[in-house]
Amino acid sequence: MFEVLVAHILEKVALTEEEQTVLKSFFTPKKLRKRQYLVQEADICKHLSFVTKGLLRSYHVDEKGEEHISMFSLEGWWASDMYSFFSGEKASFNIDAIEETEILMISLEGFEEMTLRIPVMDRYFRILFQNSLVTKERRLVSAITHTAEEKYIRLAECNPTLIQRVPQNLIASYIGLAPETLSRIKKNISSRKSS
Repeated sequence: MFEVLVAHILEKVALTEEEQTVLKSFFTPKKLRKRQYLVQEADICKHLSFVTKGLLRSYHVDEKGEEHISMFSLEGWWASDMYSFFSGEKASFNIDAIEETEILMISLEGFEEMTLRIPVMDRYFRILFQNSLVTKERRLVSAITHTAEEKYIRLAECNPTLIQRVPQNLIASYIGLAPETLSRIKKNISSRKSS
């Protein structure tokens, strides 16, 4: 499990062998069954989790009971209700497993101590948080300016693995469409390709 985490970190920053050993001591492995919650809305999110195998989704349920997916976390991605994790306030999102999933979890206290003991991890997380902010800004612009079909095409081009692994109704929720609308879009794209 730790190999996936270390490889991901090494893509962004350098770690010595000793730092890699220290790093591992801050994480706890956990397995989630399909549909098992990692975090439930209104609970406090006590861990930042790194996905080593499987797939998670983060979503909010509105007053009508409709789910609005904000993020998917595949292998090599982090998952958390960040506001709840850093503030200790109640979570705004549910996070559950779409597939059987294996994660490595770190508590806030562990996170703080890890970044003090391994200073380069501060830089690693700064890079991740910057990338996350840019991604969220681009997603916001896309939500405002792109058509439903353009949103789907962009998602399929940028993350084909997600399209293959995630059920269509969840993809529809992620890009803000009804499942029937997404079916129609996919049918239109398919018919244009075949003609």
